[in-house]
Amino acid sequence: MHHAPDRPSMTVAAETIDAGDADVGTDQITIDADSFRRHSRALLDAAQRQIVGYDRLITDVLVAVFSQGHVLLEGVPGLGKTFLVKVLAKLFGFSFGRIQCTPDLMPSDVLGTHVIGEDVAGHRSFRFEKGPVFRQLLLVDEVNRTTPKTQAALLEVMQEHTVTAGTEQFSLPEPFFVLATQNPLEMEGTYPLPEAQLDRFFFKLQVPFPDVDALVEISRRTTGSGTAEAQRVMTGEDLMRFQRLLTEVPIAEPLLQYAARIVLSTHPDHAQSPPSVRSHVAYGASPRGMQAIVRAARAYALLAGRTCVAVEDIRFAVLPALRHRVILNFEGQAEQVSVDTLLGEVIAAVPTPAREAA
Repeated sequence: MHHAPDRPSMTVAAETIDAGDADVGTDQITIDADSFRRHSRALLDAAQRQIVGYDRLITDVLVAVFSQGHVLLEGVPGLGKTFLVKVLAKLFGFSFGRIQCTPDLMPSDVLGTHVIGEDVAGHRSFRFEKGPVFRQLLLVDEVNRTTPKTQAALLEVMQEHTVTAGTEQFSLPEPFFVLATQNPLEMEGTYPLPEAQLDRFFFKLQVPFPDVDALVEISRRTTGSGTAEAQRVMTGEDLMRFQRLLTEVPIAEPLLQYAARIVLSTHPDHAQSPPSVRSHVAYGASPRGMQAIVRAARAYALLAGRTCVAVEDIRFAVLPALRHRVILNFEGQAEQVSVDTLLGEVIAAVPTPAREAA
């Protein structure tokens, strides 16, 4: 079976699809892209001084943030998922909110509720007491531990960046991001996220267990005098400026077609889907998966030093963008088929624009 690469090579793409396929002010993008890379490098360096051994994970989280997307972090307890989110809040200077999910958590605990208030004249009236979602960076810890009713309360928050309470609607502070965590091992007493909720997450990222060197360094930092606290590296205004920049990064039509064919090949009823997908998948990726691939590919392109999207940028975005959007059927679940492995076979099966031209 084909396996998706840990990190696709970033050299093939520049030779396959030229930036001339798109009409954009390349000089200005080049100038802005240099600033984007400098700021991104500073963010990554600052994060690495706080967090050990997760360079790839940090990069992927930053790509999601720059792409205006929410992130689902999956990993066993004790790997530093919560600490990572707190560090990011400090590096961006974001207001930070945390929700610890439990089975008795109610939507009002998340969104807020109307309470009776009294003014100086003694008149009583209802006012809305805002909940923890009214922060720029919201950590939803162990999101699969709360009930579907409370999980559904996050749908409007994540998609519309608003909260509706009765007849009132409140806007959340911008920029706004949700980073949720879940434990893949302990399933007793959990409520698996429905597909509609999963689809709201831009990326699903796996938090790996650290290797020997990383464990030693973690022990050294956490059992000694400690490291300096993270300081702000980028403002919210800078972030929103780079988010606008990413929408202008050109992507050639053949690459859009390539990304679309990858998404369609995750569907078991598609003519070009691999045999393993037809055997083990119930539902393929949604159109949001296509949007996530394109938006993330633009960020990966700039980080790699290019001013236009290339084939490898598309391939690099496939796993984090689609692994939570491909739903296994009963046979796939019974055989414990890896969705990442299936996506690796899809990548291998879909011809790139260069191979088609040949």
